[in-house]
Amino acid sequence: MLRSIKSLQDLGGKRVILRCDFNVPLSDGQITDDGRIRAALPTIKHLITAGARLVICSHLGRPEGQVNPDFSLEPVATRLEELLGQPVVFSSDTIGVQAKAASKLLEDGGVALIENLRFSPLETSSDQAEREEFAESLAELGDVLVSDGFGVVHRKQASVYELAKLLPSYAGLLIEREVEVLRSLTENPERPYCVVLGGSKVSDKLAVIENLLPKVDKLLVGGGMVFTLLAAKGHDVASSLLESDQLETVRGFLTQADQLGVEILLPSDIVVASGFSKDAEFETVAADRIAESRFGVSGIGLDIGPESAKTFAEVVRSSKTVFWNGPMGVFEFENFSHGTKAVALALKEIEGLSVVGGGDSASAVRALGFADDAFGHISTGGGASLEYLEGKKLPGLEVLDD
Repeated sequence: MLRSIKSLQDLGGKRVILRCDFNVPLSDGQITDDGRIRAALPTIKHLITAGARLVICSHLGRPEGQVNPDFSLEPVATRLEELLGQPVVFSSDTIGVQAKAASKLLEDGGVALIENLRFSPLETSSDQAEREEFAESLAELGDVLVSDGFGVVHRKQASVYELAKLLPSYAGLLIEREVEVLRSLTENPERPYCVVLGGSKVSDKLAVIENLLPKVDKLLVGGGMVFTLLAAKGHDVASSLLESDQLETVRGFLTQADQLGVEILLPSDIVVASGFSKDAEFETVAADRIAESRFGVSGIGLDIGPESAKTFAEVVRSSKTVFWNGPMGVFEFENFSHGTKAVALALKEIEGLSVVGGGDSASAVRALGFADDAFGHISTGGGASLEYLEGKKLPGLEVLDD
């Protein structure tokens, strides 16, 4: 059982370090998707209302342990201030003079955001002693730690793991919700239970398939990963994405699914393009005739076809529990976004639990204009969600578990 923020009492006057995941996409210094910031608001408001003096920390991107203005959290501070409707003090360092001053000068209900944790190489160091050193400096900024960055709980990093050992530590509302939803996908899910997997590589999803296959009723596969499954069934996929080293593993899963009575649905038709481009020529062909498109062996599959989209949507709508991870095609290109749209629309309509599994799936539904509340839950942690569903132990959760 995770130690919960709800058990925290008498926070007035206490400095609370809140570890969030504000790893948001930026373009020319502007946030293009603030979903992860908005997901943290319930925990932030809970702590503000309780009178805590809030010191928020997060990573952003991969600055490789160097101070890089391109990965500064200052735009996040600006957006957070807008969303909260109150000032957010931004510290341009992480454990230096400014951060320490900000943590000491906060009043009850005040909020500060310190600079990108990953500007220090110690945050993600493989050396435990170095991570502990960084965590000890971070611990000087607060009296209590609330961990709410679900997107990093699968990483043993200083602010996620070592810091939680140094200070009284609790799970925030976002982490509690994420774990609650993921448990419902693995422990007695309401049936029919359907999992939809997409994205580029089947190798990224092998462990998820292995762990979920005995639990689900139907597994729908699209995206780039589907071509390895089609090839495993003996079909020529032309120049489509193919992981030939995974063919035997995939054949094993197909056999196992038959033995378990689990239906694996692959697309019946594919949108094949002349190349990887938003302006590429394209046509729809049967999934077992990809190499026979007018583009021949240079054709590349970039989306599931309209018949497949219709079938997938019908299966999703008829399910009581659906977990979706990975787009059905190259959703960034309008011509190859229709399969992903069809699944998203169907997911909105189910009477049961609908879960969008973070990462590219979350980016896709927002990019295609869907509101977060259109679905039962949009995870903030693609990799963390997958590892949980793989049955792995996540260090950032274990350290919060009594």
